[in-house]
Amino acid sequence: MISELHVIFGTGPIGKATARCLVSAGKQVRMINRSGKASHLPASVEVLAGDIYDQQFVAQQTRHAASVYQCAQPAYYEWTSKFSAMQAAVIAGVAQSDARLVVMENLYGYGRSKQPMTEATPFAAHTRKGKLRAQMSEQLFAAHQAGRIRATSVRASNFYGPEYQLMGDQVVKPALQGKKVNLLGKADVAHSFSYVNDIGATLALLGSDDRGLGRPWHAPSPAALTQREFVAILAKILGKPVGYRTINTAMVWLLGRFVKEIAETVEMMYEWQAPFVMDSSAFSQTFGLEATPIEQGIKAMVDWFRN
Repeated sequence: MISELHVIFGTGPIGKATARCLVSAGKQVRMINRSGKASHLPASVEVLAGDIYDQQFVAQQTRHAASVYQCAQPAYYEWTSKFSAMQAAVIAGVAQSDARLVVMENLYGYGRSKQPMTEATPFAAHTRKGKLRAQMSEQLFAAHQAGRIRATSVRASNFYGPEYQLMGDQVVKPALQGKKVNLLGKADVAHSFSYVNDIGATLALLGSDDRGLGRPWHAPSPAALTQREFVAILAKILGKPVGYRTINTAMVWLLGRFVKEIAETVEMMYEWQAPFVMDSSAFSQTFGLEATPIEQGIKAMVDWFRN
């Protein structure tokens, strides 16, 4: 008996985590990126090269799929010029099938929030990328309400975990080498972090359960903690002190004059200057999936980058 097909666009850490969960559940998995190559995946996963901006290609690859997962994104500095077109092509392509569409989103659309963010928190973005993500989410669910697609989305906070290179380069690798780690903004304000494997599990679950359709869901995430507390857990795992330096907005702006990706971080620094906390209880209460304890997730991240 041939298992049902699940198609994932994007082979970053979230796409890969989703693929592993689906393979463990006995699903046939096809992943698509620009190169047709990807590492650290189960042998059964098919990896193809393709153009996600081509809605006919999307339709061809997803025609017989049970579910489609949109985990791809343009370069950070190309979000405002390319991201909407990418999602529009995915929606148009998937609309030619009966597949569920599960889209990876984030918290940017909420903007600043003095209370923990829930799925019911209204969009109030004040940044270019936040307004873009809010608009894209509204377009996704408008297509669902119009009956064009059957969609849901997963929103998560800043990632940590195996294969997430930004956290690896700025925090884990320096700590392993006995150097100071780099933190953004203020070290002592509460911040939510989302574990890549929990996000993958959330996406995979929603791809097999129609109860999730028609609304966004926050991926199960551990209780918010400060960056200083995050580093203290890292130090305990490593069994040695870990120093840190904080990078303020002015420093990010200066670095951004030389690196386009860093320049795009400037408007998002508000996330690291005041509490940035999400509430993911709705998903856990509905589907029974709990967040991985933060200590366990950090240890898995350390083990991955160490080995």
